[in-house]
Amino acid sequence: MSATRVLVLNSGSSSVKYQLLDMRDRSRLAVGLVERIGERTSRLKHTRVADGDTREQNGPIADHEAALKAVAAELARDGLGLDSPELTAIGHRVVHGGVFFTEPTLVDDSVLTEIERLVPVAPLHNPANLTGIRTARALRPDLPQVAVFDTAFHTTIPESAARYAIDPKIADRHRVRRYGFHGTSHAYVSRETARLLGKDPSEVNVIVLHLGNGASASAVEGGRCVDTSMGMTPLEGLVMGTRSGDLDPAVIFHLERVGGMSTDEIDTLLNKRSGLFGLCGDNDMREIRRRIDAGDEEARLAFDIYIHRLKKYIGAYYAVLGRVDAVAFTAGVGENAAPVREAAVAGLEGLGLAVDADLNAARGDGARLISPASARVAVAVVPTDEEMEIATQTYALVNESGNLT
Repeated sequence: MSATRVLVLNSGSSSVKYQLLDMRDRSRLAVGLVERIGERTSRLKHTRVADGDTREQNGPIADHEAALKAVAAELARDGLGLDSPELTAIGHRVVHGGVFFTEPTLVDDSVLTEIERLVPVAPLHNPANLTGIRTARALRPDLPQVAVFDTAFHTTIPESAARYAIDPKIADRHRVRRYGFHGTSHAYVSRETARLLGKDPSEVNVIVLHLGNGASASAVEGGRCVDTSMGMTPLEGLVMGTRSGDLDPAVIFHLERVGGMSTDEIDTLLNKRSGLFGLCGDNDMREIRRRIDAGDEEARLAFDIYIHRLKKYIGAYYAVLGRVDAVAFTAGVGENAAPVREAAVAGLEGLGLAVDADLNAARGDGARLISPASARVAVAVVPTDEEMEIATQTYALVNESGNLT
């Protein structure tokens, strides 16, 4: 019997999230997180899914190599070690693939070089992703390593949507264009939405709303992304937990010239101290709703600004697609905040959009429709599963390429 297990690694600057999956039945065998790497207060939390047994380690973990060795040791305790003959590949989340990487890619030295060349447009993410890949290759040099790119799903966006209206020579020289992010989530959710409707993805036009602390929208036409809200960086688009989203570029010049702020200060302001947090001091939608219910007008205004931007993107992508079969809400806020879903489509009945109050309020774990049966456009809640998407793409690639062990 061929090997069917895939280890998925998501390496951040000071963390590693991981899941071990068996692709025979798409089941999870183990999940975990190493956080605060490089600090004295590092922590590894590991769960064996079969029985829910959870173990924690607390104490210094010096670097990503030490973190992955600790992960390997925890997996080995459960009989799921990296030396298992059932492990067929390791799939890595890589945030930025530029226009070069349009699909999951087997990692070799040339691939690492190209990912490194993209560091200037993804300085916070790609270096950490590279570290995770290099460490995993050192631990298992014989095993296929696959890079799955957040940007890949969006490489089908036409040039008319991907280009900014600036001198193309300057744009090309400095790689300035719309790349989009959260691609693995948008790919998974758009496909699962089609499944929910009982149709093939090629037959369905979907607006996907990935609403978490980071938030993005996409217009998916027949399974292909044709527009997305995040741009060259994850800063563009929707109002997010701490990011401003769309902004007049001249605001930056104004803050520098009149406000006396440095480039780094403006960067911090727009990425870490704006969005819902900047507007009302909270970036947790649950707390914002609690404050609204208590009569807090600052929280109410922040919520209204958030919804206004979201509704604008729904309308814009309706126009881009021409025909919309479904709007799908996903990620932490999208899956759990019924008031956000209700407010986002309120007043859009003329576009065929509505939610059923009872269906919207009901809790559920799986994909489900929350629109009335008579609605012209389906409104759905579709839990995202980026790790499963990475594992699926990784397993398919090593199988097709003949690298399956």
